[in-house]
Amino acid sequence: MATQGTVLIIDDDKTLLRLLQEALTKAGYQVILTSNGIDGLQEMYARQPDLVLLDVMMPRMDGWETLSRIRQISRVPVIMLTAKDGEQEKVRGFNLGVDDYVTKPFSFAELVARAGAVLRRARTTAPTTKNKRYSSGDLVLDVDAHRVTKGGKLVELTPTEFRLLETLAEHAGRVLTHEQLLEKVWGYDAGEDTGYIKRYIWYLRQKLEDDPTNPQHILTERGFGYSFAAD
Repeated sequence: MATQGTVLIIDDDKTLLRLLQEALTKAGYQVILTSNGIDGLQEMYARQPDLVLLDVMMPRMDGWETLSRIRQISRVPVIMLTAKDGEQEKVRGFNLGVDDYVTKPFSFAELVARAGAVLRRARTTAPTTKNKRYSSGDLVLDVDAHRVTKGGKLVELTPTEFRLLETLAEHAGRVLTHEQLLEKVWGYDAGEDTGYIKRYIWYLRQKLEDDPTNPQHILTERGFGYSFAAD
């Protein structure tokens, strides 16, 4: 039977590692276990996993440094495991390229669902017969090349950020509600958690807008949602 993908877990809690391995293996994933950032990076280079689950607080090299080094060489999706649920912690993670957050203690069923959703988002770049290219001013999104440029300069986006931008661009000029974006981008029932949308819109604007407080590419329709201002 084909596996759902390979997941690298980097966490110094041996009990949690064992429980995560059991839950993910049961869900059809191959699992690689490491207990610190240095070993985790070595396994990532050698094994090229499809997804990384990364703890924040670890000896030798913490999750922040590990994530920074991962992002220097890979766009592999990363889910951060953290005991802290503060906004500042999440802002730091998203700025460094985290794709999702799971706060300890967590439900293993929820974690498996989030892992599947993140992987589905990362895999939604299958080639098409038509060149999908969108532009808004000096911002250009080339879906087939999985490339975003602004003023001719490459802009690095996480898989989730790219999927959100692509979804908005595909419906250029049309306002998409929070619920529609949650369904199309996150791909699972996120309930009323519109905080995801607001967070990612903010991060996209930081990377794509000349003045994020006065956006020209990703527009807000207050009380409704967001739209992409195509040429």
